[in-house]
Amino acid sequence: MNEPADARGPLGSPWSASVERGEDGALRVGGLDVRALADEHGTPAYVLDELDLRARARVLRLVFQAAFAEIGTGVDVYYAGKAFLSVAVARWVADEGLLVDTSTGGELGVALFAGVPGERIGLHGNNKSDGEIARALDARVGRIVLDSLDEVDRVADAVARRATGPARVMVRLTTGVHAGGHEYIATSHEDQKFGLSIAPAPDGGDSPAMTALLAVLARPELELIGLHAHIGSQVLDPAGFAAVTAKVLAVRAELAARTGVLVPEVDLGGGFGIAYLPQDVALAPERIAKELASAAAEAAAGLGTPLPRFSIEPGRAVVGPAGLTLYRVGTVKPVQLSDGTVRTYVSVDGGMSDNIRPALYGAAYHAVLADRVGSPDLVQARVVGKHCESGDIVVHDCLLPADVRRGDLLAVAATGAYGRSMASNYNLVPRPPVVAVADGVSRVLIRRETEKDLLALDQG
Repeated sequence: MNEPADARGPLGSPWSASVERGEDGALRVGGLDVRALADEHGTPAYVLDELDLRARARVLRLVFQAAFAEIGTGVDVYYAGKAFLSVAVARWVADEGLLVDTSTGGELGVALFAGVPGERIGLHGNNKSDGEIARALDARVGRIVLDSLDEVDRVADAVARRATGPARVMVRLTTGVHAGGHEYIATSHEDQKFGLSIAPAPDGGDSPAMTALLAVLARPELELIGLHAHIGSQVLDPAGFAAVTAKVLAVRAELAARTGVLVPEVDLGGGFGIAYLPQDVALAPERIAKELASAAAEAAAGLGTPLPRFSIEPGRAVVGPAGLTLYRVGTVKPVQLSDGTVRTYVSVDGGMSDNIRPALYGAAYHAVLADRVGSPDLVQARVVGKHCESGDIVVHDCLLPADVRRGDLLAVAATGAYGRSMASNYNLVPRPPVVAVADGVSRVLIRRETEKDLLALDQG
């Protein structure tokens, strides 16, 4: 449910820390009135609260370092660039002491262009091209996460051709621990494309994961620096992280028992859940850090092995709450449903091209009237886009003032992650700009696309 129309001060979850509603009902973010932002930058527009993003990155690093120092080991925090990556964002997270995780050549290229040193970048991907592998090796990235058995030889052979010295690699494990939201964002059950299963082969032989680990150790071109696992996205219960920690450390101990090699690092992935709705409770960084550290210490003690260095890969938890999207209202259409109730369809000037998640897997978002004090009477509303799809929904259900009308501004919270990064040009709609705000100043990080941009790719 929306906050009351006369609410004042910071709005709290799920908004960034600087979002507040003024006496005239207009939202402010980063010290700027959203009406001024809309006038200057147009709508729709992604608005990114720089100081909020930086603070979230910094807090994650500090609380994880403190929790793992208590158990006698270290931890690195990688920013998962897939959530949203631009040159400025790469620089911001690097400034705050984070490393950068990339999953494609494009993300790698942006991180390198931003000046992030290669050794502070990791490369993921279930289907890395030869070009992506070569670029990662040339950039001397800190690690390449191998996702399949054939990548072992492909990366090793690429190293041999380049004579660059051993490549630092991890092997991604599929542990069977599943957590998070929709099945499309679950990444650790057996029947999916990522990683190598730790389950024994049907004939009782080595698991695919162990087979790959032994293959890495057999190639002098590769340096096995660790094991990697990721259980899913938008995880709100830390129990899954504790379970996967025990499983990965058990594989590490088994490999050491068989080969004498005790890999120095374990990456536990990301997926820390955030608040999208006012009633949501995000997974607090302090809680997940302490529970992960405790689980790691307990598992290592039970196995009789020393603790490795750890790493994590939050993306959504850094950038998601720092972003909001501004829309301009167009058509407002009350629709009487078969049960006699009325749903008000509020159409905006964006839609599934700037936020595909509600259409793709039913993701829930929260919208408010952003530019004035609305009626105290509320209506059940559905915020929809301008695209030629009935599934073009921005917010499935929310309460909006009964007098919502054409020309109003709406703000949708927590769109910093996976909005711009998954955006498209469906119906040939240009993608919105990304506008950073801080201390009363706005600047464009990624400019709005134009029809000229669309035609520039069309060879006619």
